[in-house]
Amino acid sequence: MQVTQEKTLPADVDTLPEFWKRLSVAPASVLLLDYDGTLAPFQMERHRAYPYPKVIPLLRHIVRRGKTRVAVITGRPIVELKMLLRPFNNIEVWGAHGLERMLPDGSYRQIAIDSEAAERLRVAKERMVEAALAPLAEIKPGGIAIHWRGMPADERERVEGRLRESWADIADRPGLKLLKFEGGLELRVAHPDKGDAVSAIMAESDPNTPIAFLGDDITDEDSFRVLRDRGLTVLVRPEYRETSAKVWLKPPQELIEFLEQWLTQTSA
Repeated sequence: MQVTQEKTLPADVDTLPEFWKRLSVAPASVLLLDYDGTLAPFQMERHRAYPYPKVIPLLRHIVRRGKTRVAVITGRPIVELKMLLRPFNNIEVWGAHGLERMLPDGSYRQIAIDSEAAERLRVAKERMVEAALAPLAEIKPGGIAIHWRGMPADERERVEGRLRESWADIADRPGLKLLKFEGGLELRVAHPDKGDAVSAIMAESDPNTPIAFLGDDITDEDSFRVLRDRGLTVLVRPEYRETSAKVWLKPPQELIEFLEQWLTQTSA
């Protein structure tokens, strides 16, 4: 496992060895995970982005220990993630950046978005169709994502330029935001985001409970910042990038080692 260079951090922020010590004696813990790029490698065909080998068995064992609340916080709609995690569906999932929530018992809720934001997303969808970008689009709760993974660089730049021009007046107004992510661009409601989902989980947890979040994307930085003074933040990427996270792991091997260590430390 690789730890990023030490930064100026609050004294109570965990290093990895300190976190494992706290986890080994804690009666409860929280493990929060992004999906694409973290638990699963990126794929050209998004519906085939299955988790790395060993990830699902390890998460299943961690859940069965009964000491860890495990939740996946993803930009994907929950219905997509359920298909990719099958048959491991008794897990807490926050979908569409936190707009959706499904508990392990299958109960589901979705936060309503205000009518003005919904109308602007409707207009954005119309403009996206007029720009002939519908084949690249993913329509999901509270947002529209355009995927260009695998395109030549000049084509990606062309698509991004057309989108930004088409959506400029919509994205500049309060209530929506334009996010660039690994392999695309998304126009979505400003809140909730993944950081809001982490904040909600923290509010439901005892302040002394060890908690960690693992993510890879720019959209995960909201979660890193929210958790930075409270728990362990982990960047999971083959290559390092500037981040608020404290620890850097290279998937899949170091991710697997991390989950194995979590299982070991919660087995007592």
